[in-house]
Amino acid sequence: MMRRQRPDLPLLAVAVGLLLAVVLWGAVFTESLTVAGDAALGWVVGNFGWLFVVAADFFLILAVVLALSRYGRIRLGKDDDVPEFSNLAWTAMMFSSGMGIGLMFYGVAEPITHMLSPPPGLGIEAGSPLAARTAMEYSLFHWALHPWAIYAVTGMALAYSTFRMGRGNRFSEAFTPLFGGRSRPMVGRALDLLAILATAFGTATSLGLGALQVEYGLNELFGVSGRRLEVGVIVVLTGAFVLSAFTGVHRGVRVLSTVNVYLVAVLAVFIFLFGPTVAILNLIPASLGGYLNDLLAMSSRTGAFVDKAWLGTWTLFYWAWWMSWAPFVGAFIARISRGRTIREFVIGVLLVPSGASLLWFSISGGSAVWMQLSGTADFTAEIAQGAEAALFALLDQLPLALLSTVLVVLLVGLYFVTSADSASLVLGSLSSRGSLDPSRLLVVMWGVLVGVVALALLLAGGLTALQQATIVVALPFMIVMLLLCLALVKELREDPGAGPLPRRAPRGLPGAFRRVGGEDE
Repeated sequence: MMRRQRPDLPLLAVAVGLLLAVVLWGAVFTESLTVAGDAALGWVVGNFGWLFVVAADFFLILAVVLALSRYGRIRLGKDDDVPEFSNLAWTAMMFSSGMGIGLMFYGVAEPITHMLSPPPGLGIEAGSPLAARTAMEYSLFHWALHPWAIYAVTGMALAYSTFRMGRGNRFSEAFTPLFGGRSRPMVGRALDLLAILATAFGTATSLGLGALQVEYGLNELFGVSGRRLEVGVIVVLTGAFVLSAFTGVHRGVRVLSTVNVYLVAVLAVFIFLFGPTVAILNLIPASLGGYLNDLLAMSSRTGAFVDKAWLGTWTLFYWAWWMSWAPFVGAFIARISRGRTIREFVIGVLLVPSGASLLWFSISGGSAVWMQLSGTADFTAEIAQGAEAALFALLDQLPLALLSTVLVVLLVGLYFVTSADSASLVLGSLSSRGSLDPSRLLVVMWGVLVGVVALALLLAGGLTALQQATIVVALPFMIVMLLLCLALVKELREDPGAGPLPRRAPRGLPGAFRRVGGEDE
């Protein structure tokens, strides 16, 4: 087992200093941070929106090609390594760290929002059946294959570098093939710093969304709201994370992640049984078929012929969010995936969470869309309040609304803890020269700091500020991810575990006549 590494103090000082500067900026010069965020977001979306779209498509294609090719048989570890966790624990931890809070926040909000205000440039009438279909398709587009492909290529590269090549667990170690196999300390620190900042802001976005939803749920239950409640929610949940962090990955994260899976399954079954059950059964295959049919069109939409504001609010924000989370989720998935083959890894990372997203959006968002379309309920007012109100508005239309509201608040709180726990473990590793077992105090420090960043951005501009910070920070890291893919492919081509390249038959001879080992077949 790799021994615990000391923190990289220069890297830690720079990273913490930059994050604290953002916190102070948001706390003291709130309006200035908002103006700067607006300007930076407009510049990034206007000049590099196309690159986010192309990069996300590239990651999906690369993951599928590697899984289906001869490289799919390569094991992420030594040839005789076996998986460390069971399939259930593996998928539970992967799913909880990957997007648990986001699914709770946007599961109802995104489909109903797209239905009431369809993507521009498509000529779709708001509130129509076509708008409902498009809403489900775009929700799956943003939450199924593309985000998990981003996680898959990052996790694959880190697991391959750490467990198969035997390098350190530092993020920058995976780039060694691009440096001719030699270490580049200064470049490596810069890469690790970008990974830390991307992880911190991506996690802060998720924690901010979770805090908003918990706050709204508490308001529904007890009639309390306001800034003090936001602060209190983050403080209490961060305290719960501290307790979880001290138990480590095998106890705290694994147990809470498994509990989350069971609780979200209970919630999904409840909505399925007490909601429009037949409509949901119709929506599942219809949504999947529409998503796959229009995948190419949605994947190539860059905003070249329409206003980019919608794209920046939705698709580009999501792609930036997933990329900023890539070092965190990728490193965490790599940490729990030792011993699995690339093919098994990609299939598990792509299909299992994507299938769960299909079911969740069809059940939760599909129920709301059907109610809106049939006139059973009207969610216009709730959506106007904010996305955090959407799930609770759906539950108000079902029996046992009080009990289900309590369940959602508990579930989002647990997702907050597991997300902070997993992200802090990765941040501790990134700032400790890649240690697989970073200091608990360092892990706790990162969790508290990310919670403070989330609070500062919430107070500065709410959801908009979270989106702005995510997109801006993700831009340089997207370039880093493309280089990471280049380094991975370069090493895979030389890995003997992939088997020999197929030989071509000499020209003029039938394919059956090949020379192998000096003898004719």
